[in-house]
Amino acid sequence: MIYPIIMYGDPVLRQRASNLEHGTDVHQLIEDMYETMHNASGIGLAAPQIGKSIRLFVVDGTIIDDEPAMADFKKVFINPVMVEETGEPWEYEEGCLSIPNIREKVTRKESLTIKYYDADWVAHEEHYDGMKARIIQHEYDHIEGKMFVDYLTPLKKRLLKGKLADISKGKVDTEYRIAAPLKK
Repeated sequence: MIYPIIMYGDPVLRQRASNLEHGTDVHQLIEDMYETMHNASGIGLAAPQIGKSIRLFVVDGTIIDDEPAMADFKKVFINPVMVEETGEPWEYEEGCLSIPNIREKVTRKESLTIKYYDADWVAHEEHYDGMKARIIQHEYDHIEGKMFVDYLTPLKKRLLKGKLADISKGKVDTEYRIAAPLKK
């Protein structure tokens, strides 16, 4: 099932998501999240972006053709905990399915270690760097109630204020279904 993507301005995107009860069957939800993400041409999707305030996100970097290291990067993260972020901060232009048609440079640390459960509730602790780390950091922010625009300077945020207001009203062109909090 393809869910509509929740747009900027919806309170669910600003809440710290709740842990799932260990052992909860989320296989269908995960399948739906991948289908929703691929339908929107995304590389990551967090549960709050489909209106569910739970600590779950999926990533699929396999569609990034020019990054050979991404060839096997398709994962599910349940109840993740960021252990540490390290390395030199680096800037990269990010976008978000919940903030369509806006891309801005965001600075993040280059490496991370994260603990999480996979779809079968097997525990993992893994280290990622580069683009893999960035995708995880972006999606992890979603389950913490944070969005990439929060990293922008006050001036940049003011310049985007009108566009963000339009997005929250549903006044935005996308190739995927959306749910805008202030749409009339």
